[in-house]
Amino acid sequence: MELIEEGLDVDLSPFGGTIKLTGAEENVALAYQVLSELTGLLRKKITISSADVVSAMKMAQRGTLEYFKDLYTEELIKDRRGRSIRVKNYGQRQYVQEIKRKDLVFGIGPAGTGKTYLAVVMAVAALKRHEVERLILTRPAVEAGESLGFLPGDLKEKVDPYLRPIYDALNSILGAEHTERLIERGVIEVAPLAYMRGRTLDNAFVILDEAQNTTRAQMKMFLTRLGFGSKMIINGDKSQIDLPKGHSQSGLVDAERILKGLPHIGFVKFDSADVVRHPVVSEIIKAYDNYNSTENEE
Repeated sequence: MELIEEGLDVDLSPFGGTIKLTGAEENVALAYQVLSELTGLLRKKITISSADVVSAMKMAQRGTLEYFKDLYTEELIKDRRGRSIRVKNYGQRQYVQEIKRKDLVFGIGPAGTGKTYLAVVMAVAALKRHEVERLILTRPAVEAGESLGFLPGDLKEKVDPYLRPIYDALNSILGAEHTERLIERGVIEVAPLAYMRGRTLDNAFVILDEAQNTTRAQMKMFLTRLGFGSKMIINGDKSQIDLPKGHSQSGLVDAERILKGLPHIGFVKFDSADVVRHPVVSEIIKAYDNYNSTENEE
């Protein structure tokens, strides 16, 4: 109830066997819609989390609440504990649908929108259905001016910190031991982007994360690795470009400009409303976006 009160600026108070809503008319109407949808899920014995409440409020504010029930009708996969993994909001639903429809999909938007996690979920699901033979998960391993040659340790020690978000997603879905076994067998490959050069990736589900930190040449190299029977997902956040000064434009920005509109390539845009972390994270992202827009205008 507190989440709804804070998120929609209304007051909720018990009134007999019902809940009394007070506030601005428009906000009360949204709160009523949200409560109705959540009550419908509870009647179906679906457990509701804080993230579900936040998603319902955001969808109500965007006018997409009619799709809220649909988020709970389709299970993408079960995690290592047997719990259902489903999309959390309308933006994620569009992303998953685009991945199902097309072999090459770009997911562009801020951190916390579930891009990496959902891409890994879809990859593992495809592997379990025997639609692909292996998963290849990669990202640029040179960021903020750091070169692998100057970092201590062997190759695995050098690249693992950069690939930690991908490992976290795999471990959450498959469990750490199962993930490690699949990596040892070569079914899952987690490697820096430089290791994709000169390869053709057939019968694979390939994910490029942190794509905003690719150069134009790296992005073109990666995209042209796509082989038969494969699917490729490219995720990035254009507001988090860490390429060293003097580098060419981000490969992600370049690819969006050149490839947008091609029929076999999908682009899904996420924004602060799609963030599935604490509600204040959305407010922070939105505030920074507004500040950057004002700065650019000046």
